[in-house]
Amino acid sequence: MSDLFDTPSPAHAEAPRPLADRLRPRVLSEVIGQEAVLSPDGPLGAMLAARSLSSLILWGPPGVGKTTIARLLADETDLAFVQISAIFTGVPELRKVFEAARIRRQNGQGTLLFVDEIHRFNKAQQDGFLPHMEDGTILLVGATTENPSFELNAALLSRAQVIVLAALTPADLERLAQRAEHELNRALPLTGEAREALVEMADGDGRALLNLIEQVMSWRVERPLTRDELAKRLMRRAARYDKAGDEHYNLISALHKSVRGSDPEAALYWFARMLEGGEDPRFLARRLTRMAVEDIGLADPQAQAVCLDGWQTYERLGSPEGELALAQAVIYLALAPKSNAAYTAYKAARVAARETGSLMPPRHILNAPTRLMKEVGYGAGYAYDHDQEDGFSGQDYFPEGMKRPAWYVPPERGFERELKKRIEYFDRLRTKRRGD
Repeated sequence: MSDLFDTPSPAHAEAPRPLADRLRPRVLSEVIGQEAVLSPDGPLGAMLAARSLSSLILWGPPGVGKTTIARLLADETDLAFVQISAIFTGVPELRKVFEAARIRRQNGQGTLLFVDEIHRFNKAQQDGFLPHMEDGTILLVGATTENPSFELNAALLSRAQVIVLAALTPADLERLAQRAEHELNRALPLTGEAREALVEMADGDGRALLNLIEQVMSWRVERPLTRDELAKRLMRRAARYDKAGDEHYNLISALHKSVRGSDPEAALYWFARMLEGGEDPRFLARRLTRMAVEDIGLADPQAQAVCLDGWQTYERLGSPEGELALAQAVIYLALAPKSNAAYTAYKAARVAARETGSLMPPRHILNAPTRLMKEVGYGAGYAYDHDQEDGFSGQDYFPEGMKRPAWYVPPERGFERELKKRIEYFDRLRTKRRGD
């Protein structure tokens, strides 16, 4: 793997290597885009200043500098750099690595063991690193594109600091493009808009950008290419999206919170991002329906129906036509009045049910299908509401001794304004009946 630096390396007389390898940083200060962690105030910068480097997990998307940072950390601390990949390394190879590190340590040199794709090791294999980390045989630096909280076990995480590396910004990628032009001693044959499009295609991945630049530089063109001409020659890089991984949960969270925040444009964007990434529209239909009942509820009872109708329309039309029905549901939910009063009341009722689960209903609302049940008082004193004034008896339906709660408190929004009036109306009647 290769990464990025700020000052160009001298031209090489040898046969050209891949551009990404030629632009590999030589010191940490040359790494682009990770200033937040490498600056003197950042976690890695502070470790190096104190000469107290600990085991690390470098978590970030592809092409942001994980391998290069690990290699340069070894250089900065005079440790032997050993690199393995969890994809291609088994237990016998690991034993050899640990034994070589032990011998190296006896000879006075430590080992920085860089494990690429560390999340690919299972939990038992991850445990195998622990004794060698604890006795100082290795300093572990793992690299992963997946959320360590889900993919690495607690014992390993407790012994390593997680460092989050960010995707490269367009400004970072532009600096990298300028460095590539300096290295190749020629400008990219692109108009300004086409250059911006090239940066967009890289999607925050520095290595991908350098590979794209190599392709563009190999073309014979008589004038700078426009954005449309570039698009015809280069396929747009697929967006990073793992339907079973961290990106899946990040994007559905962004969609949900955009709907809750009543922002239809943002909600449509995250909805479209998930579809473009290959998400199953049925999953989105299910989650939209959940949003309707959790965040809108009775403030707009129609919201749930809109989602179910959109879901059914998608099932009948399929993709891509049916996706428009789901998009309409996204817009409707985002613009609907919001209330979680029903959701909050439901959760409170569940808590009370767990805490009072053995309490019997009051006898007056129990059925009495047998003579014995009638004799012991089942159903005695029950007032049939339809026979009462205003069709309301005001009786207590909670277990004996249980205080009447107030779980459902509708806000003054949407249809729940009317529901609040009904609650207040029945409360007044209840008070009147009990006072009579």
